[in-house]
Amino acid sequence: MATSMGREANIDSIQALDKQIEEGKGDLIKLKRTRNSLLNISTRVPPEILGEIFGWSLVLEADPPPDPFGFGHLGEGPHNFLLVCHHWFEIACLTPELWSFWGKTLRDWKRCHRRSRVAPIDLVLGGCERNPWASFDESLRDAVRARVTQGTIRRVHLMSNYGHDLTSIISSLSPNCEGSQNENIESISWREGGPTPVDVSDFFARSRLTKLRLLGLSGRFRISSWDRLAPQTTLLTVLSLRVYKPSPTPTTSQLLSLLASNPNLQRLTLSNAAIPNDADGSTFQVSLPNLKVLTLAGEFHHLFGLLRRLILPEALDEASLTGFESTTDDVSRTLAPYMRDYFQRDTRFQDRLEISPSSSTTTVSISVGVVCAQAAPPTRKPPRVTFTAHLADSPPPHVLKQLFIDFTAPLPRERVVFLKVEDMRIKNLPEELFFMMPNIEMLHLSCAELSKWFLRPNPNGPHADRKLLPSLRSVSLHKVSLNDHNLDRLVKYLTYLTLGGQTISLEVVGYFCGPHMRKKAVDKIKNLVDEFTLDPAPRRWVALQHQI
Repeated sequence: MATSMGREANIDSIQALDKQIEEGKGDLIKLKRTRNSLLNISTRVPPEILGEIFGWSLVLEADPPPDPFGFGHLGEGPHNFLLVCHHWFEIACLTPELWSFWGKTLRDWKRCHRRSRVAPIDLVLGGCERNPWASFDESLRDAVRARVTQGTIRRVHLMSNYGHDLTSIISSLSPNCEGSQNENIESISWREGGPTPVDVSDFFARSRLTKLRLLGLSGRFRISSWDRLAPQTTLLTVLSLRVYKPSPTPTTSQLLSLLASNPNLQRLTLSNAAIPNDADGSTFQVSLPNLKVLTLAGEFHHLFGLLRRLILPEALDEASLTGFESTTDDVSRTLAPYMRDYFQRDTRFQDRLEISPSSSTTTVSISVGVVCAQAAPPTRKPPRVTFTAHLADSPPPHVLKQLFIDFTAPLPRERVVFLKVEDMRIKNLPEELFFMMPNIEMLHLSCAELSKWFLRPNPNGPHADRKLLPSLRSVSLHKVSLNDHNLDRLVKYLTYLTLGGQTISLEVVGYFCGPHMRKKAVDKIKNLVDEFTLDPAPRRWVALQHQI
């Protein structure tokens, strides 16, 4: 009995002490707040200045500039200033600009949306977590709807692999009746990676996007009527459509109507099903006078069918044309005429050119750029155009070699001064290629196998008496292999060049820098070239030093 009463007394004492501790915590917090209120930073700095300082601490780490839809991310512990003192906490809560970015996850949204009130926000989602705590719940849904009503949503960039999450969020952006909601949205980028199309018809039907500048759709999206998109968007500067099947895609007339409604377009990307394959029989053309970057990907005959309907400016900075499911005959027949017309129209390609061809088992590509655009203002970057063919089957090497010749045929080849060949499936570059480009000054070869007559005319061939690459002054060899580990081919070629008084600089990187790179060969090369750079792979550096 005594023991039981003792235990009860102890419990009462513990509870009394717990109560005192809690009361002490409250007193301690009051004392800390009083102490903090006396700090100089709290009394001398005006609240609006302190709020601006907090804003600088939240500067986002930006995504790469080439991505027009790029968004940064908040660093670790971005809002730690909230924990410094009660005064700072109150100022931060009254500074709406600090809460204009809700973060890239639904977890971030839950933290920030309650503090955001009137500042224009960037509604960004970089991925939806599949757990109940991070789902798009009713509180977040109400917060987004309130923002729609207030017209304070500035940019909406959503990316998800789970269609139900994206559907819920986009539904919250769609008001119940047509009106002026969403009219302040400047940028939309939606990417969906799930198997089920996301229906965004209501959003575009009920919204008035009078300030929209950037629009990007990538994935499976269902738009019941593409005709509604043209009158909704008249100020676009960036349009990117990568709409995948089985989503309904725009017809030719619908796509052209959308482009015609946006004459200020500077970047246009259309790929896969976004390039229509229907022929409406009309000859209607659309002029895009301000276009700087063009990226098209689709079946070649559909792609060029669209190109014939576009009037492009001569001052394009970048153009990338990629064709799929094509035979080598299709590429030569359809691509070459367009390339020839393109280079003849753009006078900037009459300057010094760099070309970079590459190939794989089923792909051939060539990129053409201007080395030094002397006529263009220095503020403008040199233009570049890339043509890529994805072949239906894997052709043999001799077919690829001929296709490579066909790719270079429409170029102003006398202007080519820099040839950069990387990862070519064609082991031995065709000799006629170099005779078609006699003004090459710089040559970069990577991952190629050197032939018996490496960069020298075959004495038994049709060009035996001609000088090969007479203007060459710089050679760069990266990971170029020799089956017999014999440098005689390189030494013979350098001897062939320098006999005519040519001065050559040579850079060797990678495979050459193995045990076969002995001192005798190095000395020969050094005596033949004006400048010699040897850059072995790090793992081989010790072995190389030992051999030399």
